[in-house]
Amino acid sequence: MAGNITLTMIKPMAVHKGFIVPILDKINKGGFQIIALKMVWMNKPEARVFYKNLKDKPFFNSLIRFMTSGPIVVAILRKENAVEEYRKLIGSTDPKKAEVGTIRREYASSIEKNAVHGSDSDENAIIESDFFFSKIERFGLEDLA
Repeated sequence: MAGNITLTMIKPMAVHKGFIVPILDKINKGGFQIIALKMVWMNKPEARVFYKNLKDKPFFNSLIRFMTSGPIVVAILRKENAVEEYRKLIGSTDPKKAEVGTIRREYASSIEKNAVHGSDSDENAIIESDFFFSKIERFGLEDLA
């Protein structure tokens, strides 16, 4: 399945502002199949594990505070070349630099509060998906046939 999945998180600010449905609609219209979806509220130890690759960055502590400040919506998305396609749909981390029509341009407040996360590689998509979802929590349209 490598290359066909990516993980997204709708971040606390976007959840708080009521952007869950519009963001999921944009994902759906972008041709992605949602194969797992749930709302969670990460605690600080969980967030530190999830973002462990950023622990040496100067923004690490503020990122952990932000990501644990409220609930998030996490989803595994499926589409051919999912990571690259989703990163096009979400746009630049800086919403001011994101292309018109991208999720971050439409729903983000700032670089830190950029509305959504998207996996940055096929390898990380698998690692991140496994962090949030067990195998029995993942479904595809073919599972409903």
